[in-house]
Amino acid sequence: MTETITNEEVNVAASDESAKPVEKPWAEETASEDKYVAYVSSYTNGTGDKFGIRVYDVDIKNGRMTEKSKIKITNSSYVTESKNKKHLYSITDFGVEAYDIKKDGTLSLINEASINGMRGCYLSTDYEDKFLFCAGYHDGKITVLRLNEDGSIGEITEEIYQKGLGSAAGRNHRPHVQCVRMTKDNKFLCACDLGMDRINVYKLNHETGRLENADVIHCDQESAPRHIKFSENGEFIYVLTEQKNSIDVYHYRVDDHDIPDFERIQSMSTIDEPDVQGIASSALMFSLDYNYLVSSNLGENFVDIYRADKRTGKLKKILGLPISGEYPKDAALFPDNKHLVSLNHESNTMTFFTVNMAKGIIVMNGPEVSVDQPNCIVFHKLEG
Repeated sequence: MTETITNEEVNVAASDESAKPVEKPWAEETASEDKYVAYVSSYTNGTGDKFGIRVYDVDIKNGRMTEKSKIKITNSSYVTESKNKKHLYSITDFGVEAYDIKKDGTLSLINEASINGMRGCYLSTDYEDKFLFCAGYHDGKITVLRLNEDGSIGEITEEIYQKGLGSAAGRNHRPHVQCVRMTKDNKFLCACDLGMDRINVYKLNHETGRLENADVIHCDQESAPRHIKFSENGEFIYVLTEQKNSIDVYHYRVDDHDIPDFERIQSMSTIDEPDVQGIASSALMFSLDYNYLVSSNLGENFVDIYRADKRTGKLKKILGLPISGEYPKDAALFPDNKHLVSLNHESNTMTFFTVNMAKGIIVMNGPEVSVDQPNCIVFHKLEG
C-alpha cells in the first residue's frame, strides 16, 4: 500500500535563521536556471517511520534541500530512475515498485511486482527501458523483469543464482550480488559479486530478457567489488571495492566477434593508510557532467572527490573530508558541482557542504537534516 503526503507546511528548518547556509566569499554563483528534485530512499524497519522515499526540492544556488513530499513504502533500500527520466523504481520488502514522475517531481504509484526471492539491494534498467535488473545480496540472485511502455513492471524473464565458495573469513564466504548495471553500449550486464570477488558479465537478449554468460572479471582476493559505474562514453568502468578500499579502473572494448574485454588500467586507494581495520568503501557516484567521481568510506566516515580524465579514464584525487555523520551510505555532488550532500545511515542525517574544486576547499554548509537511515539519493531535473 502506497501513500503520498505533501508537506508544504513542513518547512521549519528552511525558515529558521539557523538553517540558512553559511555564506562563503569564494562560493561562485551558478548560472544554471534548471530546477531539480532529489529522491532519497531509506530503511523503515525499527525507525517508526513508514515513509521510505522522500522527495526534496533542491536549492542549487545555496546547496540545500527542502522536503516536498514522501511515499509510504517499506525499506526502500535503493531507487533508480529510468533512462527516459519518466519513472522511478524502488526496492521494497515485497519486491519492487514502479512510480510515475510527475511534472513537479512528485511520485505516483504505477504498480508493484515480486522478485521471487529475498529483498533486493540494487536496481538498474537497460538503456532502452525494456528491462529492470535487481541484485540480491542476501540470496546471491540476479532477477530480470520486463518493463512495459507505460513504465509498469511486468513478468520475470530471468533468475540466476550465483554459485561458489569464497573466503571463509567474515561475510565473504558465499555469493552476494551487490550491484547490477548494463554497459553503455547496452550489450552486457555486469554483476558485482561481493562475496566471490568477481564481476560476472552476461550478454542480454533484448527480446526474451534472458542472460547468457559472456565473461568474468576476477578482482583481487578479498577485495569485495561493491559498486560499478561507467564513464560518459562507456569506454571506462569504475569498480569500488568494499574491503580493499579502492576504485579499480578498467578499459572496456568489444572485439569483432562481440566478445567483451576488460583491462585494468588503474587502482586508486580510497584511504590514506593501507590495511586499516574497520573501514569499508560504500558509495560511488559520478557528477552529472561526468567530470568528478565521489566515493564514501564507512568507519572512517569520509567522502572523497576525484577528477575523472575523460580521455584516459584515470582518476586524480582532489580532496577528502569528514562528513560530520556516521556511516555515509551515499554521497553526491549537486548538479552545479559546487555543493555536496552526504547520507549518513547510522546518525540518521544528511549533511551539506560547499565545494571549491579549483582550490580544493570544502566547508560545511548549514545544519544537518534529519532522515531515518538514509541509503540512496537520485537527482532529477524538472522539465520546463
